[in-house]
Amino acid sequence: MPAEHSRAAAIAALERRLGFAFADPALLERALTHSSVGDGAKTIGDNERLEFIGDRVLGLLAAERLAELYPKSSEGDLAPRLNALVSRKTCAFVARAMDLGPALRLSAAETKAGGRDKDSILAGGCEAVMAALYQEGGLPAARAVFLDLWAGPIGELGLPRPLDPKTQLQEWAQGSGKPLPAYEVVGRKGPDHAPVFTVEAKVAGLEPIRAEGRSRQDAEKAAAQALLQREGAA
Repeated sequence: MPAEHSRAAAIAALERRLGFAFADPALLERALTHSSVGDGAKTIGDNERLEFIGDRVLGLLAAERLAELYPKSSEGDLAPRLNALVSRKTCAFVARAMDLGPALRLSAAETKAGGRDKDSILAGGCEAVMAALYQEGGLPAARAVFLDLWAGPIGELGLPRPLDPKTQLQEWAQGSGKPLPAYEVVGRKGPDHAPVFTVEAKVAGLEPIRAEGRSRQDAEKAAAQALLQREGAA
């Protein structure tokens, strides 16, 4: 099958995956045209301006959805979640989910270099497509696609993140009405290129506990973990 016919089929499949048929094919073509096409893109234009718009559209949709899902969370809690949803990694993941790569218009050199599977190109194309959806169908069209294709990444935000022992000990101490834990290096042994530190972890009202580690940080984590386990809080 000729390349153009193959790409036309990929574009049709993309529209089906989006659940949206563009009335203006040139708008979608611009969203799919990478800057590597160069002079050949002059009649259509590349997707860099649409990327710029799409990034803002995604930010709005992500903020809107996070506010719905986490009504009691502070801005500080929501910001890292928003950043995760609009990151290059997530946008590239979504681009692969919508099978965007085969629909992209790239230069021959970029195609040969594997551009259809590069995170940067896929993420930019994903943002451009979201901008095109917004420009032709408004926020409702963009929102419908966002809620569908970002459902997986949004779901992962709800998974509890394992806390490191020091953070866990700090939260446990605060929850118990105690002051913050303190750590003190009480020993060091071994050669300079492979030292072993001994750290004592202290929480007011509790017996201190010691642990060793190859670095001060590792020893502090080990001591925090040991204290948590001893108190039945691990």
